[in-house]
Amino acid sequence: MQNLSAKACFDTWKIATGMVSLTDFAKIYGLMECRRDLSDNDCYSCLQMGISDIPLCCNQRIGGRVYSECCYLRFESEPFFPATAPLPSWSGDQSDHSDATGNKSTMRMLQIICILMAITLVLTSTIRTFLLRRKKASNKDGGRVGGDNDATESLIFDLETLQAATDNFVDINKLGEGGFGTVYKGKLLNGQEIAVKRLLRRYRQGMDELRNEVALVAKLQHKNLVRLLGCCLQGQEELLVYEYMPNKSLDTFLFDPIRCLLLDWKSRYKIIEGIARGLLYLHEDSRLKIIHRDLKTSNILLDGDMNPKIADFGLARLFGGDQTHASTSRIAGTFGYMAPEYAVYGKFSTQSDVFSFGVLVLEIVTGRKNAGFHESDGAIDLLTYAWQHWTEGIAHKLIDRNLNEQCIRQEVLRCVLMGLLCVQGDAAERPTMSTVVLMLNSFSSTLPIPSPPAFFIEGSQMESDVLRNNSVVNGMESSDHFNSKFKPYSLNEASITELDPR
Repeated sequence: MQNLSAKACFDTWKIATGMVSLTDFAKIYGLMECRRDLSDNDCYSCLQMGISDIPLCCNQRIGGRVYSECCYLRFESEPFFPATAPLPSWSGDQSDHSDATGNKSTMRMLQIICILMAITLVLTSTIRTFLLRRKKASNKDGGRVGGDNDATESLIFDLETLQAATDNFVDINKLGEGGFGTVYKGKLLNGQEIAVKRLLRRYRQGMDELRNEVALVAKLQHKNLVRLLGCCLQGQEELLVYEYMPNKSLDTFLFDPIRCLLLDWKSRYKIIEGIARGLLYLHEDSRLKIIHRDLKTSNILLDGDMNPKIADFGLARLFGGDQTHASTSRIAGTFGYMAPEYAVYGKFSTQSDVFSFGVLVLEIVTGRKNAGFHESDGAIDLLTYAWQHWTEGIAHKLIDRNLNEQCIRQEVLRCVLMGLLCVQGDAAERPTMSTVVLMLNSFSSTLPIPSPPAFFIEGSQMESDVLRNNSVVNGMESSDHFNSKFKPYSLNEASITELDPR
């Protein structure tokens, strides 16, 4: 059936038939058909969804049929089609070569009957699909987004197809590596370029991350979120298939001494604004409230026009109803981008993503990484460095030297202030993403004065303990005992009153 679906989508009439011998005495006959007005991709996708429904409708049966609004497939153990492929029933423009009035009337009657049958089958299929989804939704887990098998099964890719597209995952097609796997460039038979994320087998949470990401991203539609095309769960392989982003990730430009010259201020401002709009969609505008939990430069992909798209939803969490925050003893993310309340106490909310966004903004403006930051004037991380320059009235010295005089200084300084507002230690004082988008689009409003950012003291006992007990870097899971062992302290050695619940 997989072979026939590929043949049908490229056929002029959008139809394909075939036969395969199982034994000397047993054969299987198959037929695939799409509406002629469908594109090759839409036809292939429809047939793939039909194939994924076969185990649900026709398991252990000798033959079966799957109908949808746009395509139809059937398989039997006996021939059911003529030696030559029949004319498509959905062509809509079949010519009547008979000159007899009676024949024309008969043809019209047959067409009417076929249309009525098709409508009946579509309604039946729609009702059946709705009932199945409703049943699965009632059993859905309310924590992680994973477990939505219906969404996952409708996006299944064949392993052989992805192996052929990537030349069997050859190193020359490697685009990059992350905490959970390697990404390869591929090209499908229809010429479409794709990016295939191959999860590493040594991580036990790999299957959960994959199912979580497929079920989640399949529901999201926004120009600043990377588009998921499908997945593959075959044999030992766990693969995610995305739209191909020719300019890779933001960090490959921002922190490269040569490629960073291609990022003028206009491009950087567009990237900041795009990330903000993508986060606003996740937090407020989509029908689901999503907390990303791993926002960083390597998870911001750039298309051919340098438009940003948020990627990697393997650690994302879904909030339901009026939920505003949650807690976990299994902290995951990337050190340096995590909000203090999440890194220390495991508490996360939309404001945790706002903190990560603030770090991103400061990195984009300065061209420097927050992780591993070193300066000779006493600053131990980028947030401290930016705060010192702001309070001393020399924030203009933060601007990346590669921007020279091409940037609008007031616009850049406004972004610095906005970044400092986002990384404030108290989550309640940070702006929401809707306020951030307003800051980026309205220059008439006056921004509030930020309080000091959260400090992580590099080289201190706290950080060494964090890194030893919290194997969080780049997606690793943390110790369950992390929450109870560490207390935050400020750079100026002043004490902090801790408020514990009764």
